[in-house]
Amino acid sequence: MGADDAHEVGRESLTARRAHLLRTRVLAAVMAGVAAIALLAANTAAAMVRTGPSGLAFYHPPRSLPDGHGTLIWARNAGGLVPLANAASTKLVLYTSLAPGGKPTAVSGSVSVPKGKPPKGGWPVISYAHGTTGIADVCAPSRNHEGDPAQAYISYVDPQLNAWLAAGYAVVRTDYEGLGTPAPHAYLIGATEGRSVLDIVRAARELDPSIGKRFLISGHSQGGHAALFAAGEANGYVPDLALRGTVSYAPASHLKEQASLLPALTSPSSLTALATLIVKGATIASAPSAPIYASALLSDQVLAYYPLVNQLCLSDLSAPSRLGGIAPSTMVRSGADTTALFKVLARQNPAVTTTAPVLVAQGDADTTVFKQFTDLLVNQLNGAGDNVTYSVYPGVNHGGIVAASEPEVLAFYKSKLPPH
Repeated sequence: MGADDAHEVGRESLTARRAHLLRTRVLAAVMAGVAAIALLAANTAAAMVRTGPSGLAFYHPPRSLPDGHGTLIWARNAGGLVPLANAASTKLVLYTSLAPGGKPTAVSGSVSVPKGKPPKGGWPVISYAHGTTGIADVCAPSRNHEGDPAQAYISYVDPQLNAWLAAGYAVVRTDYEGLGTPAPHAYLIGATEGRSVLDIVRAARELDPSIGKRFLISGHSQGGHAALFAAGEANGYVPDLALRGTVSYAPASHLKEQASLLPALTSPSSLTALATLIVKGATIASAPSAPIYASALLSDQVLAYYPLVNQLCLSDLSAPSRLGGIAPSTMVRSGADTTALFKVLARQNPAVTTTAPVLVAQGDADTTVFKQFTDLLVNQLNGAGDNVTYSVYPGVNHGGIVAASEPEVLAFYKSKLPPH
């Protein structure tokens, strides 16, 4: 190679190096721009979240609701006993959902985000559906404060919720439609409660861009019922989200069949309070063509306490001096026509079809949700083609099933939706 050739090669090499350096600088600038745009988008989304009013005004939605279900209305920092110890933050949220009949409504709840850096794709989510607290607004879990009448019915699951946060899951908790907000709460009306469970996941993602679209559903008692309905609705109702599994602890089921057994329960029982709440929910969900009136169904003895369902939580309603002092066998008015009631109750059995795996946990010492009805429900879920794991815990009662099954439940979560 001659001197001119070597000089030409050197010039080409220098040109190549300069071109490579230019491409590197351009690529770096583009990547920095993309990162800046993403950060700006996240900050813009956060800035667009409307801060909700203080006090109980938070629960009163604006006259005009935003379009769509699962849309965030506003949010603010949670107080009282609502913040979870293992959360980086816990926010109260008000969001849109659908009431019985499909009318848009506002629903309250809370969103807790784990500490640390979210994984690729955002924090996986557990949407938790709470057990029965009552139907009065003061019974809403997002209003939980020390000494409140529903505190024991809400805070008992805090150890498990904190464990899920520590494992790397965001935890969202709906109050359900009408519980906390001005609309009436349609107790154990499955489709409505299920929509509340699903829509809070959408609202949480609008609130915090670090929350992903992959989620799990979990719920106890009333919430076990709601969790299954949510699982059955998920694919069609929130196709933008990805359900990976459902846990249902001691789910309420077979309400119609249980109602037919009331005449055999001749001793005063707290079940009278629960049955009265069920009647109230059915009146809300009944069709205009077949309305259900509590005054035509309930005995005078129960009707004397009926207005209290909108004022007191379950702990007070089920006291022996109130509905807990009345035998279930005396609930129904003599000669009452229960046809419309039983039709509504029959539609609330959570024998849904879902493509995501289901874990049902039941204690065999449960005297609120009896094992034989959960056995029947699991058989129906299997008959529908669902992928169901059924675990029965010996000696465990209704309130203890969440804690007793925690090791199995957390392993289920991690197998179906790894947190990292």
